[in-house]
Amino acid sequence: MTKELGVGIIGCGNISTTYLSLAPLFKGLKILACADINVRAAELRAEEYDVTAQTIEQLLANDEIDVVVNLTIPDAHYPVSKAALEAGKHVFSEKPLVLTLEQGEDLRRIAKEKNLSVGCAPDTFLGGAHQLARKYVDEGGIGRITSGACYVMGPGMEMWHPNPDFFFLPGGGPILDMGPYYIANLINLIGPVKRVGAITSMASETRTITSQPRHGETIPVKTPTTVQALLEFVSGATVTLTASWDVWSHRHANMELYGTDGTLFVPDPNFFGGLVEASGRDKDIKPLEAWEHPFGRFNQESPQGPRANYRTAGLADMVAALIDGRDARCSLERTLHGVDVMTSILKSGEEGRFVELTTTCTQPAALGIEEAQALLK
Repeated sequence: MTKELGVGIIGCGNISTTYLSLAPLFKGLKILACADINVRAAELRAEEYDVTAQTIEQLLANDEIDVVVNLTIPDAHYPVSKAALEAGKHVFSEKPLVLTLEQGEDLRRIAKEKNLSVGCAPDTFLGGAHQLARKYVDEGGIGRITSGACYVMGPGMEMWHPNPDFFFLPGGGPILDMGPYYIANLINLIGPVKRVGAITSMASETRTITSQPRHGETIPVKTPTTVQALLEFVSGATVTLTASWDVWSHRHANMELYGTDGTLFVPDPNFFGGLVEASGRDKDIKPLEAWEHPFGRFNQESPQGPRANYRTAGLADMVAALIDGRDARCSLERTLHGVDVMTSILKSGEEGRFVELTTTCTQPAALGIEEAQALLK
């Protein structure tokens, strides 16, 4: 890889610090500028990370910017990504890519017309733990995957987030907020989804904020906060996915996949690392033999202990794909299929019927040790 692409960030909230701090780990890209509707927010980020603060209009007109990273709130993802494409920039967006399939198809149309690429988080399925799970599946470790169960549940965001309103409005909710991590990893491990069915509900029509600075304020709930879905994959596998912000505690594993020859226990898809376990027909559950995957190495401390965090890996892989002329793993095709899965789940909950998906995709290429190392400086 000989070329380096210039990157500009639009949206200077909390997630921008992750991209700005981790981008220097990767080859092929350099963050040059940042912008935000709040100019002062952009100026503060620019000072902290030694990049240039610009208005959104200036960044989109900047000839040194090849790729725009869209870190705005979900409701702004579509218009900001569309504006970037129309300005001739490649786009990498935080999840979800868009809030409707129609918006995603419009981005696909513009990208095709202008010969541009669009990629989208999550990229956590590129982590060492999930790629170890992928390797085990590909090698037939549990035989053919026939079914599975996934759970992402908690009490909600109003206890810790300073402004949790958008989590409980259309475009928010647990399936669009946390679902992308699980669905991207299921596509990584199993492939595309054929149809979905779901029952959705909400525990309360309002929530009371207990975080600061808005402690005690009541906010409305306008989207389902518990989603129980059934996904039928093109392969024939069926997986249940429960996503809820109405659960105070539980003992469910994050992800279990059941095969003709055993069971695979996959750690939290929200993170790059974690313990991968499996059993064969003997029912003896054991950790898989560890491997030295670059995106599984601890590089951060957290309240729960050391953690592997390589967010920006998906952006780096997209940049490498642009330079090398190959398919990006966090591609528009796959993320648009993920949007189709999530919005179809919500549609099924509203209409009380199974919904056939109108999109499909291929599994991303596996990211082994050498492939991951090639993305790092």
